[in-house]
Amino acid sequence: MKRLCAVLSAAAVMISCAADIGSTDIKPQAGDISAKAAVLMEASTGKVIWGKCENQKLPMASTTKIMTTILTLESGGLDTEFTADSDAIRVEGSSMGLREGDIVSKRDLCIGMLLPSGNDAANCAAVKVGGTAEKFADMMNAKASQLGMTSTHFVTPSGLHDDAHYSTAADMGLLASYAIKNPDFREICSSKSMKLTFGDPPFDRWLTNTNKLLSRYEGCIGVKTGFTDEAGRCLVSAAERDGVMLVCVTLNAPDDWNDHAKLLDYGFSVTECTDLGGKQYTVSAVGGTSDSITLVTERNVTLPEINGTVPELTYAAAVPQRVYAPVRKGERLGTLTVKCGGRVIDEIPLISADDLAVKGGSSYEPPLVSRVTDVLKELLFK
Repeated sequence: MKRLCAVLSAAAVMISCAADIGSTDIKPQAGDISAKAAVLMEASTGKVIWGKCENQKLPMASTTKIMTTILTLESGGLDTEFTADSDAIRVEGSSMGLREGDIVSKRDLCIGMLLPSGNDAANCAAVKVGGTAEKFADMMNAKASQLGMTSTHFVTPSGLHDDAHYSTAADMGLLASYAIKNPDFREICSSKSMKLTFGDPPFDRWLTNTNKLLSRYEGCIGVKTGFTDEAGRCLVSAAERDGVMLVCVTLNAPDDWNDHAKLLDYGFSVTECTDLGGKQYTVSAVGGTSDSITLVTERNVTLPEINGTVPELTYAAAVPQRVYAPVRKGERLGTLTVKCGGRVIDEIPLISADDLAVKGGSSYEPPLVSRVTDVLKELLFK
C-alpha cells in the first residue's frame, strides 16, 4: 500500500510539472513577477503585451547606458582614436578598466558600456560626444522626447543614482526597441564577449557581457543589465523568434532572470508573424514602350499578430513623379514607409516589376526642364 501511494504521489508530481512546463501561454499575474515595475512589448509596433506598474517613475541604474550608447553610435567617427578624458574616467562603480592616458575609440567605449557596464566608459563617451556631462544629459533628454519617452529624465550618462534621474518600464521599452534597430548596437549587446584594443600603449583584451540571458534564454539578443542600491536589479532584454521581436523591461526585480523568461515565454505564445503580402503602385513613364510602369515592394509586408489581432497599419509611398526609359526589372525607384499608430515600423524598397525599353530602340534623354522640375517636386513633396 505504501509503495502504491508513493507511485501515485510521484505520478501526481510528474503531471503537475508537465502542466507547468506547457503553461507558457497562461498570462502571468502581477504576483508572479518579482519586479516592482515591468513591461513586455512587441518591438516593431511598441504595443504592450503585458504590464505591471509600467508607467511608474523609478530609477533605472545602468540600463541608462542604452541611451548613452545609442547617442555615441549615432555621433559617428566610431573608430577614430583619441585619449580618454582623465577626469571623466574617475568614477565609482563598474568599469571597463580605463586609465589616465589610455587611447580609445568611441566603439571601444560602446563595448565597454554594454558588456561590463563601465561607468568610466559612459562618462568618457559623454564628454567626447557632448563636450561636458551636463550638455550630454541635455542630448539624452532631447532624444528621449523624440522617442516619446514622456516620463523619463536623465542626469547622468552611467545611471549612478540621482533623485532627478528616472524612467519607467514602458519608456525604457521604447528606448530598447529603437536601439536594437541600430546594427552596431545590436551586434555589441548580443555578444557574450568581445575583444578590443585600447590602453597606453593599446593592447588586446577581452570584455565579458554581464547579461546572463544571452546564455540562458533561446533567441535572446541583449540588451542591458543594471544595479544600484536605490534602483535594485534592473534588466532590459530583447529576444527574437520566428520573425517576432519582443522587448522586456523589469525595474527593481530581485528575480529578474526568471521574470524575463516567464514574460518572454508568454509573449512568444501569443504573438505570430503574419505575412500581409506586397503592395504595388503605378507611375507614369516617359520615352518608353509603355506610358506607365508598375512598382512593387521588394519584399512582403510582415507584422506580428498579438492575441489574434493584427494592429492597423498605414502606408506612404515615396515614388517619382515620372520615370524615364530605360528601366531594368528590379531597379529601385521608391520607398514604402509602413507605420503603426504614427510609428515607423518598416521601410521597404519599391522596385520595377518589369523592364521598360526605350521607345523605338534608341536612347532617350528627357528635356532639362522636365528633369529639374521632377527633382524639385520630389524635394518639395517628399
